[in-house]
Amino acid sequence: MRRVTRPFRSGMPPRWCLAYASPVRIGIFGGTFDPVHVGHLVAAVNVRHALDLDKVLMVVANRPWQKVGERDVTPAADRLALVEAAVAASPGVEASSIEVDRGGDSYTADTVEELGRLEPGAELYLVVGADVAGDLSTWERLDAVRSAVTLVVVNRPGHRSVPLGPGGPLSGWRAVAIEIPALEISSTDLRDRAATGRPLDFLIPEPAIRVIRERGLYALDG
Repeated sequence: MRRVTRPFRSGMPPRWCLAYASPVRIGIFGGTFDPVHVGHLVAAVNVRHALDLDKVLMVVANRPWQKVGERDVTPAADRLALVEAAVAASPGVEASSIEVDRGGDSYTADTVEELGRLEPGAELYLVVGADVAGDLSTWERLDAVRSAVTLVVVNRPGHRSVPLGPGGPLSGWRAVAIEIPALEISSTDLRDRAATGRPLDFLIPEPAIRVIRERGLYALDG
């Protein structure tokens, strides 16, 4: 049990006082979310449940440096609105604007550092897919991230997992692996579906679909 209470005694103002409270446990699940889809939410809620996290922040990248020059990215304010709509009915999963508010290129090291200031003493868990976990060496200020977080590697059945032990690509990390259902959902396909009027039902949470339609996102030019 993570929290224990003890009964009121004379001289103690509250009727029930907290005898022990463990640090707040926060998951950091960053992404472009262009658009957010049910696979993202499945990952977030399963990680939260498996690790008993107080909350999982879905951190919307302002300008994802990995995608610069690859394709046009939907404006950050629109992607944030999609995530806010998608998680509104998901207890313990929250949209975070921390990178959008900061502006510029989005680096995990900056986000982890800022969350450390905003949530002093919190235990931070960085959630990444197995594909990302094998490519962490390209990240900015990797040592600062490694020292501040526990890495949570999300694996899907039928996909190659990343070894966590010594000598592997995650050697030196505090790391755990969580298996979640395998949902093969492509953001590229979802953008194309939205552009061509094909159904998005059950692939994107309904509130986020409404935002896509209200804002005319992913419409074909011309």
